[in-house]
Amino acid sequence: MTILIRNIASLFNVRSENNLLRGEELAILPKLDNAYLIIENGLIADFGSMENLKSVKANSFENIIDAFGQFILPAWCDSHTHIVFAGSREHEFVDKINGLSYAEIAAKGGGILNSANKLHEASDDQLFNEAWKRLEEIAHFGTGAVEIKSGYGLTVASELKMLRVIKKLKEKSTLSIKSTFLGAHTFPLHYKENHEGYINEIIDEMLPVIATEKLADYIDVFCETGFFSPEEMIRICKAGKALGLKPKLHVNQLNSIGGIKAAIELDAISVDHLETMTDQDVADLSGSSTIGTLLPTAAYFLRMPFQPARQLIKSGCAISLASDFNPGSSPSGNMNQVVSMSCIQMKMLPQEAINAATINGAYAMELENEVGSIMKGKKANLIFTKPIPSISYYPYAFGSNLIDKVMIAGNIL
Repeated sequence: MTILIRNIASLFNVRSENNLLRGEELAILPKLDNAYLIIENGLIADFGSMENLKSVKANSFENIIDAFGQFILPAWCDSHTHIVFAGSREHEFVDKINGLSYAEIAAKGGGILNSANKLHEASDDQLFNEAWKRLEEIAHFGTGAVEIKSGYGLTVASELKMLRVIKKLKEKSTLSIKSTFLGAHTFPLHYKENHEGYINEIIDEMLPVIATEKLADYIDVFCETGFFSPEEMIRICKAGKALGLKPKLHVNQLNSIGGIKAAIELDAISVDHLETMTDQDVADLSGSSTIGTLLPTAAYFLRMPFQPARQLIKSGCAISLASDFNPGSSPSGNMNQVVSMSCIQMKMLPQEAINAATINGAYAMELENEVGSIMKGKKANLIFTKPIPSISYYPYAFGSNLIDKVMIAGNIL
């Protein structure tokens, strides 16, 4: 199908080439005013100024959309989620309100282990159907590309069950989806005093099946005090890399224990969370090709200090934004809220936040040639805003739904 979108007030993140954005570049959000955009077979075929559209015959298009007064952005690229899970954890939410810490909730069987118990009992169909509803929800919030992690299985059978559900979501959804194996999310209770035993189970029993069935693109480890050490993370990731899985890692959420340096040595695609950063961590990250993925809604939900976005940007780090959609610490996949919160709480400029949630988010999933900006040949994953006075109004009006419609692969949802 050929589609013409005409009279676009402003077309944002228009680019002629892909670049991972750092430093001052992150604040540059190219736009084209009074624009048109042509879509063929779900891909961006052309775009330009309306004054150059006069020679195009309207009857040559199967569908014409008039976007008078509207802005169009590339759809969000959410590079860190856990949306395959069974049930919710609002009782722990109340525990947090009553003063219990993340560690205290985990110590009494809550947290990740709570989700693991629920997932063991859930059928494949239940997991798929619940995750499919979440995919539909985030798509209507404007997300067109998403990474999904396992990690609530913590047994061979349950981790594989999660990854097979993610593979099915990939096959059936029009969203661009990447899959990450996070068997090293925490230690199951029966391995609490036997770290070596669980690590061997990950390496010897889980990874070979994952590689054979092509169930994951990446490997992740929760590198944190009380969870996996940097040395354990390195061992697990090297085993994954030997089978073609690139690292995307949880580090520096609660403590700085050497995870950044280890992740860089592993050539990690991204290091995610970064609530707790030392000056040395920032310096190490700035000198690397690894992307720092910030998850502000997780910091908000856990009442933790927000990530030091301004320091990271000033130091030349490449950063992206993601939702961390999960039942325990960020039960929302609304990237509009992520972008707004990044501006309000982390003092990112609107242009910086939008770039971090689009083109840099695409890079954090190695999808930069497919999504993340307005370029010829990329998927027509688009957000149409309601008429608003400026792009800064989008994160400013944080409580308003400013999306008029969302297009994924050339189809309006």
